[in-house]
Amino acid sequence: MPFNLPNIQSALAEFDLDGWLLYDFRASNVLARRVLDIPADAHTSRRLAYAIPRQGAPRKLVHRIESGPLDHLPGDKHVYLRWQEFETGVASLLAGMNRVAMEYVPRGANPYVSRVDAGTVELVRSLGVTVESSGDLIQMFESAWGEAEWQSHLASSRLTTAAFDMVWRLLAERVRDGGSIRETEVQQAIMDYFAANNLITDHAPIVGVGPHSGDPHYAPCKDNDSPIREGDFLLVDLWAKLNEPGAVFSDYTRVGFVGREVPEKYTKIFDIVARARDAGIECVRSAMAANRPLQGYEVDDAVRQVIEAAGYGEYFCHRTGHSIGQETHGNGANMDNLETHDTRRVLRRTCFSIEPGIYLPEFGVRSEVDVFVDAKGEVHVTGEPTQEVVVPILGALPHR
Repeated sequence: MPFNLPNIQSALAEFDLDGWLLYDFRASNVLARRVLDIPADAHTSRRLAYAIPRQGAPRKLVHRIESGPLDHLPGDKHVYLRWQEFETGVASLLAGMNRVAMEYVPRGANPYVSRVDAGTVELVRSLGVTVESSGDLIQMFESAWGEAEWQSHLASSRLTTAAFDMVWRLLAERVRDGGSIRETEVQQAIMDYFAANNLITDHAPIVGVGPHSGDPHYAPCKDNDSPIREGDFLLVDLWAKLNEPGAVFSDYTRVGFVGREVPEKYTKIFDIVARARDAGIECVRSAMAANRPLQGYEVDDAVRQVIEAAGYGEYFCHRTGHSIGQETHGNGANMDNLETHDTRRVLRRTCFSIEPGIYLPEFGVRSEVDVFVDAKGEVHVTGEPTQEVVVPILGALPHR
């Protein structure tokens, strides 16, 4: 969203912080650059810093040979040349501040936020300043959506959801009467569909048959490609956004069985995964309805508890969900108490996936939806209709 000093200073007061120090070197801190509206292609080969106090005017620190990257922002500009001047400049920026937010997390516990190097944090601490994590600030000013992003997501969602119908129909047409189709062929059909519908993605979709569906990040290619035939179980994970500036992603996973009736061994596992997914959605809804602060790890706990109670905890080997934004994996709170202990709050106007899975050696099941919490706290599940049963690919579609 556009830089808004009053909103940032209001948030600093809300979090009881004296200021926010946004620091970047050679585009190492994409989070700070987005908050500061520094273009992605801006040439910045020297260190820069921007200090926003809770009250009063911000302060800039830039190098003499690159003095312009922050000129579009309010505040006095300090120019340094020597490294000693940089250090005294940081001290000047932070004068009067005791607790300052930076893109830092204690013990590196959340690498999605930890973008400032340890040496720079040490420099700030040497000035008697306490460094706090800017994780929730980043969410508010980099990951929160406005109406344009929400409409972009809905438009993408309609198209990506329809892509599954295309996939099931393609499989039915090719596999009936003893035929087959390869994983990479289905993958290419999805990429062609994206191109025809003005969608772009950062990676080709996952199309995994049988044991390949049990690998959460399986990527079919010519070296490991497998045929898909009648009687096979299939997982498809696809994500895309409109090919427009500022567009945001939609990201969904569904599973199907290439047959007319789905065997019980698949429906059993799917039902557990679906219950876990729905428990995560309910966790978010109940917290928002009660206006109760909710942290990302709590959603992961609610989902994981269902799978663990069913005896499959060891087969759920990734976090419950990730933030969604201009990247598939965005910079807001993740639903995670496995890979990280994500204490960032689930904020209004943010979007994230809920995608539990059980991955067995012979097959794996994942069910993924996207969840958006609007400005009023209403919870929207996109990618609907939410998958409630394994798709019987040869039974759900008409013969041609």
